[in-house]
Parts: sequence; structure tokens; C-alpha cells
Amino acid sequence: MKRGNKLALFSAFIAFTAFSCSSDDNSGNGTGGGIDTGKTKYIITATTGAVGIADYLLTTDDVSTGTISTIGNGIEQDGTYRYYITAQNNFFSLLYGQGNPGAVTTYNLTAEGKLQKKSDFQAETVHVFAAVNKDILTVKVPRSGAASIAMMYKIDAEKSLITGEAQQDTKKLAGNGERAFFTWATQVGDKVFMPYMSIKGDGLDNFGTANPDSTWVAVYNYPELKLEKVIKDNRTSYLGAYFTNGLFQDENGDAYGFSGAIATSNTTLVSTKPSAIVKIKKGTTEFDQSYFFNVEEKSGGYKISSTSYISKGKFLLLMYGNAGKNNGAVKLAIADVYNQTFAWVTNVPATLTSATSRYNIVTEDGNSAVLGINTPEGSWIYTINGTTAVATRGMKVEGGQITAIAKLKY
Repeated sequence: MKRGNKLALFSAFIAFTAFSCSSDDNSGNGTGGGIDTGKTKYIITATTGAVGIADYLLTTDDVSTGTISTIGNGIEQDGTYRYYITAQNNFFSLLYGQGNPGAVTTYNLTAEGKLQKKSDFQAETVHVFAAVNKDILTVKVPRSGAASIAMMYKIDAEKSLITGEAQQDTKKLAGNGERAFFTWATQVGDKVFMPYMSIKGDGLDNFGTANPDSTWVAVYNYPELKLEKVIKDNRTSYLGAYFTNGLFQDENGDAYGFSGAIATSNTTLVSTKPSAIVKIKKGTTEFDQSYFFNVEEKSGGYKISSTSYISKGKFLLLMYGNAGKNNGAVKLAIADVYNQTFAWVTNVPATLTSATSRYNIVTEDGNSAVLGINTPEGSWIYTINGTTAVATRGMKVEGGQITAIAKLKY
């Protein structure tokens, strides 16, 4: 998906001003999240594929069975591209503003489990958005041109208000003649870890690099967002990917980083190191040199595309379908980072058109990943057990392809 590469002049204004302007009859209850009575409501987003049409928000109490359709159902989102995040029991729908500020619509649930609009406000089109404490941290990162300042915004997730900002000079951060491009942000303890890729940003080969075999994580304090240090390694490539999270904290407080080793120069793969998983021990800001999980070797030569955490060291991996490449129909696998084991997921369709990546959830018992799978034959919600790596087909989604799945309490 395309992203804007020019900082809007509006950013300085929105950093300290909120635009909560919804006056709909179905507006929410003002502040805080939806009412939590222990029940779960699932939100499935699906796109019809029509030109200029964004997703429909569909809700259900059970994704393990049945059928749901976008036809005559759901809440239609405006704008071509929408991104989603759940924080403080609120569901945020962010509009990609084609480089300009875009609307952010906040939803929560009524006591009856009905999805309701809580507020609308304006925010910059961003490339990173992550829950940190009771905030949503968003980051707008320039990819080329004279601009090299990444803008970081803090949004109060309960009040849907932008409360502050910080800046980072990406050329200074890279320090190698290129520029840093943050792939995502992850709260680790009381800090924010931001992995980044080093990119040329030259207007010709923007995401190409002359530094394909290094790993960087910028460490910021919070809420000040002051840079403390950069964690470096050279056993694999950068963590995550463009618009893709590659760093997760487990229940023990350790952080695990996932690299596809897919750095390019002039569209040619130039990474010489393997797709792998690295570790940062709790309370440290260094890579654990005693830990290295060579996923490419254990998978038979395949590379990681994206990752979702399940629990207890189990991760769902979306793998590129062509061995040694960064292309091919997606393949699903389970990685156990504690035991360094890898297993292909069974009982999935032979051909996957796509699968939800950054927008997956975990079952209530914490044992399985829940994701949307689109195939030439249709779209379904699947549950994948983190221990057995067996997939179970659940609800069918008609009238569109699944783009995300989330859940709220009511």
C-alpha cells in the first residue's frame, strides 16, 4: 500500500489539539472504553474489492461456526484504505489520508454488545501504530526527499485525544549515509523498542539498502520518547518489514525479534544472512548472543513474511511461499521460540490468496491464533493451535475478503 512521504504542515497543530466531533445519535459514552461484563464480541473487517470502497465492520459472538456476509450488514468505512488497532477496549479505524491527515474513528460496545461510534478525530497518516500503556503511539516516517524527521504522536486511547509529539532525525539515527525507517514499535517493560530498516531514500530505490545484513532496534523512554540507545547485531537482517511488526514481548518479559532477511537493492534480494529469530533478555538492551533461531534452515529454506504472537513462546508465522525468496503464495507455520522448533500448519487450504497478518487475535484460552484466510474458493476464519499446528475452519465470510479480525469485551 502506498504511503505519503511528505510531512503535512497540519502536524504541528494536531499534535496538541483533538477533534472529537462526532454528534451522531449512536455516539458512545464519551470517555473510556466500552462496558466490560466479561463477554466477547468479535469484529471482522472485510472488503468487497469495489473501487474506492473500504472495509465493512461485521460483528459476531462466535467465529468458530456459521456464516456472515457484508451484503446488507455491517458498518461501511469510508476511504480506500483503513488500518485498525484495539486499545483500552476501544476499536480504532484509521484512514490512510494519501499523505494528508486522515480521520480516526473510535468504536466501542454497548452493554448489549452493539458496536457504536464513540468519536471522530483527525491524525496524520502514519506507518506505525502500537498500544503503549494507555496510549496509542503512532509514527509518520519520511521515505525520501529532503525531509528526514520522523514524527511520533501519542494518542490517549481512552479519551481519543492526541496529547503530545516527539521527533527523530532518521538520517542521524541511521548514521551510515542512509536513513532509518521504523518497521514498528513494541512496548518492552517501561520502554518503547522501535526496530528499523536502513534505506537509501534516494527517490529511485527508496527501500533499497547498502546495509542488508544488520539489525537495529532504537530504544526510547516513555512517555518522553527520548532516544536512549540503538541495539545492534549482524547475524540476520532488519526485524519485521515495511508496515510489519517484527518484535514481540512474551509473558516473561523477554523480547523476540523476527527477520525475513529480505533486504533488497534495486529490487534484488541482497541479504546474505538467514531469516531468523533473535532475543533480547528482560531488563537488557542488548541482543542475547547465546540465542539464534535459524528459521530459514529449519523450514527448508523459507523466509518469514510476518508474525503473530499466540502465547507461551508460540508464534504464528506467515512464510513466503517460494523458498529463498520474498514472494509466493503465503504458507503458515508455528514456531516455538523456547524450544526452537518449527512446524508447518496442517489442515489449511492448498492455495491461500492472502491471510490476515498484523490484525490477528488469540483465543480466550490463549492456546490458538485466530486469523482470516482468503482462498480462490472463499474466505473463512481459521483457528490454529499453537501446540499441534493444526488449523480448524470456522465462520465463513461472504461478500468480501477478510482484512482483519479483532475483539472487544462487553
